[in-house]
Amino acid sequence: MKFSVNWLREFIDLPKTPEEIADLLTRAGVETKNIETRGAKIEKVLVSQITASSRHPNADRLTVCEVDDGSAAKRQIVCGATNYKVGDKIPLALPGAKLPNGTEIRKSKLRGVDSEGMLCSPIELGLGEDASGLLILSPEAKVGAPITDLFPSDTILDVEITPNRGDLLSHFGLAREIAALTSKKLKSTPREAKIPVKKTGVTISATRECPFFSARRIDNVKVGPSPQWLRAKIESAGVRSINNIVDISNFVMLELGQPTHAFDADKLRGDINVQLALDGEKFLALDGNNYSLTSENLVIADEERAIAIGGVMGGEETGVTESTRNILLESAYFLPATVRRMARNLNLPSDASYRFERGVDPQMILRASQRASELIREIAGGNPAKEIAAAGELPANPADVSLDYNKCDQVLGIAIKSKTVDEILERFGLSKGEIRNQRKSETSTWEIPSYRRDLQRDVDLIEEVVRAYGVQKIAGTDRSRFTASSMADRWYDLESALRNGLLTRGFAEVRTSKLIPRHSIASGENAIKVRNPLSEDHVALRPSLLLGLLAVLDRNMRAGTEHVAIFELGRVFVPPTGKEERHLAILLWGNATGAPHWRTQTKRRLDFFDLKGAIASLPIKSLSFRRIENRNFALATEIRSEEQVIGVGGQLPALCTPALETPGSVLFAELQADLVLEEQKSAKTFREIERFPTVTRDIAMIVPEKMSHAEVLRAIEEPREPLLESVQLFDLFESQDGIAPGTFGKSLAYRLTYRDKNRTLTNEEVTVAHAKIRERLKRELSVTLRE
Repeated sequence: MKFSVNWLREFIDLPKTPEEIADLLTRAGVETKNIETRGAKIEKVLVSQITASSRHPNADRLTVCEVDDGSAAKRQIVCGATNYKVGDKIPLALPGAKLPNGTEIRKSKLRGVDSEGMLCSPIELGLGEDASGLLILSPEAKVGAPITDLFPSDTILDVEITPNRGDLLSHFGLAREIAALTSKKLKSTPREAKIPVKKTGVTISATRECPFFSARRIDNVKVGPSPQWLRAKIESAGVRSINNIVDISNFVMLELGQPTHAFDADKLRGDINVQLALDGEKFLALDGNNYSLTSENLVIADEERAIAIGGVMGGEETGVTESTRNILLESAYFLPATVRRMARNLNLPSDASYRFERGVDPQMILRASQRASELIREIAGGNPAKEIAAAGELPANPADVSLDYNKCDQVLGIAIKSKTVDEILERFGLSKGEIRNQRKSETSTWEIPSYRRDLQRDVDLIEEVVRAYGVQKIAGTDRSRFTASSMADRWYDLESALRNGLLTRGFAEVRTSKLIPRHSIASGENAIKVRNPLSEDHVALRPSLLLGLLAVLDRNMRAGTEHVAIFELGRVFVPPTGKEERHLAILLWGNATGAPHWRTQTKRRLDFFDLKGAIASLPIKSLSFRRIENRNFALATEIRSEEQVIGVGGQLPALCTPALETPGSVLFAELQADLVLEEQKSAKTFREIERFPTVTRDIAMIVPEKMSHAEVLRAIEEPREPLLESVQLFDLFESQDGIAPGTFGKSLAYRLTYRDKNRTLTNEEVTVAHAKIRERLKRELSVTLRE
């Protein structure tokens, strides 16, 4: 919210500079985002009055105005705005003036017509953000006076108010906060409303959504432009001036934090009732849009129709216009949750809803009504009724909170005298009640003011103490002190290492929602449903990471990507119990490279062996693959670690990706991540560079068609020959006509590497070890060795 420093000074003596104010608030947890200086310190910009206006002879969207700037002669100005009428007073930039946006004004011709200056909008003078039309000045402004006289310099603080501090959404509220932080007294406070209340004319049907509602009739008002001081104040906070009645309502809201609304009393039919809307009821709001209401929406209605959406916006039909003579001024308390839900569902945020949904001060409701009534009498000549109609009861004050002074010291890490704590809390408006002395501690009870409903626990009071005492006075802890690594730290490190390994292989990490859409359940996906889903896209807990990765693939394909290599490390929820498991999923699709290789000039498509290679790069002990049948895959394999199944992978069928229309195979694998991460727990051991050479021997054999590479590898390595260092498959040959006459199957060729760590091997030693492996292959697998 934007706050005027000049306005704040009416309530309290502020620190000397705006920067000191911003630093004070920021240290107390009320962040100041920006400081800007406003005011029309511009030479050669005067108050002028339009005396005549006609259409431009050569342009449909331009007009030619005759203006009086207080000099002897009238000036001719070409203007493109349409929001003025003859007699309005407008800022006029004379030739030679330099505006804040850098524009230099000089005499010129626009479409063949002379223009002796420029009529200005608020944004051109740096007085606001409105660029839709000219700045219409108050009728009281003196023609020929410098614009600086109307808009004195001011500093605007743009303060970030957290949702729990609705009490700061007004100039009085922020001044009250500064007074508590600086130990200063407020210059003035809102007067208590001493006006008789009558219980007729207003009823509340929806008492939960609206606990209290008041309405005061004010007769014989004269609607017109606001005086300059009023316009300057509301415009300093970013609110556009409309007319004196609406501006007074906005002024009171910005001053005291209580929204009010004025209805045209002559357009109302009968008594007022605050009720829930009918399903499908139509409502024309002040923004000019029609809204379809539901039975969850709260409305203020007369005997015929809804005249406002409670706490959000008034209606167009009963709005105040220039012809309004009598008004009904509303001031009420609406349930924050109800206003928040309505504003969100209707997509209709407003300044009023912004405050109601954060909670207004119940004790300010009648005071704001009284303040607005007095201003309407002074500015618009209105005659307020001697009684105010009201219904319902004001919400009770927050519950008392107990504070243990010893706990305050323990939480803050510093001893603060109980007298100092009491003084701070009393400055924030709390009242001290009962004091209880317990063993080695003293506890006091504090009455919470009506505007601080965020203070609910003892730690909330401790936070108030440290905000005023100064968090900078609390010494920092020694950050160089050793902190033992926790299990969470170790798991985080393991996950980071796993992620980095896949990233170095060219994969991109994705994060998808743990909730899946309804159509996924309808298509047969077994998942645990959410009891109260927020939308149709988030109705169940994901049992697998597949759906999320397919959605990412879809978006990338639509963007024209030719290569997708992604992975996700996240939690799934296994039905029917909802057991949480951490899974790692990998998805591949598209071309292996972004461009054809210079030798082949063709693009190779990613296949199952690319997926297998990615899985093999993971720290999985005794990794093996076994072909299985799985309805979710066109080609499926079990992924095993020491004969334990840790996942499944393969090629997805076209039925899994009908909407994607993917050219080529979609390859997917999903593993239990905890089993993979467990392998990374083992400490890394150093191995020195080998000093002695290796000896290699090859074995070629004919094996049955269905015999797997893993079976052959197991027979070679178990039991392990002490001199055998590594085994590598380097040739595979298959033929429908047989490998050799009378043989059927396939030919496999392996390269075996031998080495001793302490000496150079002899040919005889390698021959003996190699012969043992050859005999074991023939004996255990009945292979035919190719000599």
